[in-house]
Amino acid sequence: ASAAIKRYLELGNALNATALDAIGTTYVCLLNATQLKAIDPSSLKLASLDPSACSQETKNLLYQKAKEAFSDQHRLPAYYELILPYLGGAPAADLKVLSKDDVNMNVSTFVTLRRDSLMLLTPREVQGLLGVHLPELAQWQSRAPVRNWLARQKQSELDKLQVGLTGGVQEGYINLVTPKFP
Repeated sequence: ASAAIKRYLELGNALNATALDAIGTTYVCLLNATQLKAIDPSSLKLASLDPSACSQETKNLLYQKAKEAFSDQHRLPAYYELILPYLGGAPAADLKVLSKDDVNMNVSTFVTLRRDSLMLLTPREVQGLLGVHLPELAQWQSRAPVRNWLARQKQSELDKLQVGLTGGVQEGYINLVTPKFP
């Protein structure tokens, strides 16, 4: 499949919506960074891709393309549904903006967000992203990445969410990270 895609591009063909649909979710992860950058953002409006199984670099590049493709619809309620398959590559700044739109993200989607982006979100921002699904977060609190996110939050801030989240930093305590020596 990778050789066929490479040959297709060598013949001067573009990665338009028809080509992306032909490549599909199964093979989109085979595209390298150069090929991903060659995708016309407007093609993503017509293609149906799910890069969730791809590398983080691929998710990041496809998110940027999708953000550009759907930028004209950013203030519409449908924006979240359009950008949803690509959110695994969203930077924290974009997630913070999205948290103000009451998108009611599923927890299963939340746990697939970029780890570095997720760790930068505040409890209030997570509440804005999850909306009606916030109480479900308590069921995930013993699993990564939710456990890791909780450990970075003040317990008093988590308590304000009133969904029973534990594992945050207690006030008046200092967390010391001891180095691991080989």
